[in-house]
Amino acid sequence: MKRLIVDVRPGEYTVTRLAPDAAVPAGLLDLTDVLVSVTRTPDELSVIAPSSFAAGGGGEEKGWRLLTVRGPLEFTLTGIMAALAGELAAAGVSLFALSTYDTDHLLVKQTDLGRAVVALRAAGHELAVAPEA
Repeated sequence: MKRLIVDVRPGEYTVTRLAPDAAVPAGLLDLTDVLVSVTRTPDELSVIAPSSFAAGGGGEEKGWRLLTVRGPLEFTLTGIMAALAGELAAAGVSLFALSTYDTDHLLVKQTDLGRAVVALRAAGHELAVAPEA
């Protein structure tokens, strides 16, 4: 696996599960300079947003930190998410993964962030940890 640059973004994120027919929370898509993800399936509406934004009304998992692979990444690249997930799994760090058109993102629990950074650096990746605002 080639060496990746991974940015550890500031702030805490929350993953929220809403009913499958729920409306996208008002104002969510107006957020800028942060990751926001909305995914609807027949079984749920999942929202990933900074914890400061209250999606409300569903099951919430707070305390996530965002790691973003510096991109853009070519669609022809293979194994990036598998390699990162394997390196984190070997360190006992669970993750929540998602991809966008340009790159891959990983969410790890705040309590596991230190172990995640150590594991990814030990695997040869460069991690840029943003200072907390």
